[in-house]
Amino acid sequence: MAAVFCVLTVSAQTEKWSVGGRIGSGLEAVGQYHLGTVAGKPFYIEGRFGMSWTDKVTRTYNDPILGSYRLTGNANAAGLTANFTVLAAWRCFEFGQLDAGGFFSDFGCGINVGGAENFAYVGVSGLARVGFKFSSVPVALSFDWTPTFGPDIIYGQGISDAGFHAYGLANLGITCTYSF
Repeated sequence: MAAVFCVLTVSAQTEKWSVGGRIGSGLEAVGQYHLGTVAGKPFYIEGRFGMSWTDKVTRTYNDPILGSYRLTGNANAAGLTANFTVLAAWRCFEFGQLDAGGFFSDFGCGINVGGAENFAYVGVSGLARVGFKFSSVPVALSFDWTPTFGPDIIYGQGISDAGFHAYGLANLGITCTYSF
């Protein structure tokens, strides 16, 4: 991934960048690099880095020797974790053109990783986004769903366990980006 970003940075003189933020299931900085068109549709790479507060996981175990006990994977009571996502996305539809701007819909896929203390998750992510791009300023405001399908891993107290990362399906957010 680092090599891809280096190559993209070298050729940035002719391409378009967007930066901004996303709030919802977490708080993230967003960067988008617009590569042109692929299969006739605008194509871009999006990177997000920040924190998520929906990732607390607790499992209860019944061990015949140790008895019943709970193992919690989180950084604190709020379930705050570091979160990093990379997505490849296409602007599939542009519609509802108004004097103020126009609506758009993007779809894509990528990878999401994160974790804290004794908890980690990784998975394949999808992207479904609907937004509005203003014509008077280079700003876009959008709502997206970025579900992640993969395992969450709790480790510690002499035990490690993996299960489906159910909170990855609750990855919703509002993104605002500025293009230059």
